[in-house]
Amino acid sequence: MAHYMIFGKDDCPHTQKAREDFKKMNRSFAYVNVDNNPQGLERLLEYTDGKYIVPVIVEADEGNVEIGYTGE
Repeated sequence: MAHYMIFGKDDCPHTQKAREDFKKMNRSFAYVNVDNNPQGLERLLEYTDGKYIVPVIVEADEGNVEIGYTGE
């Protein structure tokens, strides 16, 4: 099971950066492209109180939610 879930869009530079950084850090994650996954979009909107903001990163074990990504 992935330790993180990244909800984002393929054409979003912040989503791309998050995915690249997580790979470099060897963090396991599942990526949900909200452009073609209606259930994923619904979950994203739940995490953001109805705002369409990407990426949203959810830490599965702790339940921590990070809205947006600028790097570490």
